[in-house]
Amino acid sequence: MYAPQQPILVLSQNTKRESGRKVQLENINAGKTIADLIRTCLGPQAMLKMLMDPMGGIVMTNDGNAILREITVQHPAAKSMIEIARTQDEEVGDGTTSVIVLAGEMLAVAEQFLQQQIHPTVIIRAYREALEDMIKLLETDVSIPLDKADKSKLAEVVKSCVGTKFIGRWSDLAVKIALDAVETVMMTENGRTEIDIKKYAKVEKIPGGSIDDSCVLKGVMLNKDVTHPKMRRYIENPRIVLLDCPLEYKKGESQTNVEIVGDQDFTKLLQIEEEHVAKVCADIIAVKPDVVFTEKGVSDLAQHFLLKAGITAIRRLRKTDNNRVARACGATIVNRTEELTEKDVGTGAGLFEIKKLGDEYFCFVTQCADPKACTILLRGASKDVLNETERNLQDALHVARNLMLEPRLLPGGGAVEMAVSQALTNKQIQGPYRAVAQALEIIPRTLAQNCGANTIRTLTALRAKHASHPAGTGPCTWGIDGESGQIVDMKEKGIWEPLSVKLQVYKTAVETAILLLRIDDIVSGSKKKADDGTGAGPAQMAQGME
Repeated sequence: MYAPQQPILVLSQNTKRESGRKVQLENINAGKTIADLIRTCLGPQAMLKMLMDPMGGIVMTNDGNAILREITVQHPAAKSMIEIARTQDEEVGDGTTSVIVLAGEMLAVAEQFLQQQIHPTVIIRAYREALEDMIKLLETDVSIPLDKADKSKLAEVVKSCVGTKFIGRWSDLAVKIALDAVETVMMTENGRTEIDIKKYAKVEKIPGGSIDDSCVLKGVMLNKDVTHPKMRRYIENPRIVLLDCPLEYKKGESQTNVEIVGDQDFTKLLQIEEEHVAKVCADIIAVKPDVVFTEKGVSDLAQHFLLKAGITAIRRLRKTDNNRVARACGATIVNRTEELTEKDVGTGAGLFEIKKLGDEYFCFVTQCADPKACTILLRGASKDVLNETERNLQDALHVARNLMLEPRLLPGGGAVEMAVSQALTNKQIQGPYRAVAQALEIIPRTLAQNCGANTIRTLTALRAKHASHPAGTGPCTWGIDGESGQIVDMKEKGIWEPLSVKLQVYKTAVETAILLLRIDDIVSGSKKKADDGTGAGPAQMAQGME
């Protein structure tokens, strides 16, 4: 008869439930800790965090995602909280701080129900129901449509996004840059609109000058100089050829052996190499370009041939930069010079020039007729200022992009949260559903806290405003002015947020809370040897049970 090697621990159902509850409460605490860390970074009066990375570099920012990216945590629940800030940033580019604060509060309000011995599944069901109602409210009652042609309204929304950031002092400039860049890279084909900021709106940071000198170039800027000092550095209406092949002789892949018998063989070898380079250059010269960009190298001999033909060459471009130049001037990137034809030549650019900024040379391809790609030139006092400005500008670019793709608006300043919270409370459903309505109030409460207002009095007044709002007259747009802590009408103040950002915040926050409440045990996967030498430690037993 088989005798078990190890004593088997029999847990009563009660003990299991207790340990599960303990883990859930731990997860809630981890979520709350992360939310508390980020909470002071919400709103226009937000504080900055100063982070030091292991290399001794420093980052100063109030961007939720940038902060959480830098910190290291051990707790798995805290790690998943950090992950949602990244998701938010990748999906809609803004609202990273809000999503963490809201998810932390969603977890915090669940704590009381767990202590009352309510099963997590019941809480989750209520959260799901509340989320569906919230989405429905946002898409219908609370949001208003936006006319994409109304530039001043678009600028207003982007401005309210930028207002909470470091770049807020130059908000007009930032808004103009964001809208210009998004408008430039927007492409509509067969009824499908594509706005790829990541690929085609490149941000170039150059220390020096002031932030006011920043601008959007109607074209592309590259950190490159001409390959030969005598080549032209200023060409109007240039004919541009883009290549993806080297303008030099073919180098052997690895350890190429060439056997040379007589002395004339070596001369012949060099001659063949020269002829190859001459042929490649002849192919290029045949289409009469003014500028040649290549992603690979350009040999000295090729430079000589091109210089004689009056062609400027720029080498070792990044693939992404080459794509941008192609979009800007209408050229096609060619892989083999023998395939070059007239239609591959880009003639859409108005000016090619090399300028010196600071102590580096930059190549500008500007005054493009229909760029479809652009470079945002950022100037600023120091590297830290430039990095923070770039992070803020990315948020503004994303907001502008979201508005173009989904033109619906919501009032800012915590007004949406209060309106949705009021609507959920009016449903008269008790328990966790009601708690979600309370959790939403964390956004206006945090805004009030961060600008030093009397939180309880302000929130009570705001609640009263929303409660007395007559039904059927559109959304109640009263919220908290993050600068002064006063209750103001967001419609008059002109503070609006894009619908897509808020939808993503709510979905991500509630889904994360649900996910963390679902966990009733954390099992380490590391292998520990058991004391009795059988090699089956508790970790393997746990893995075996799964």
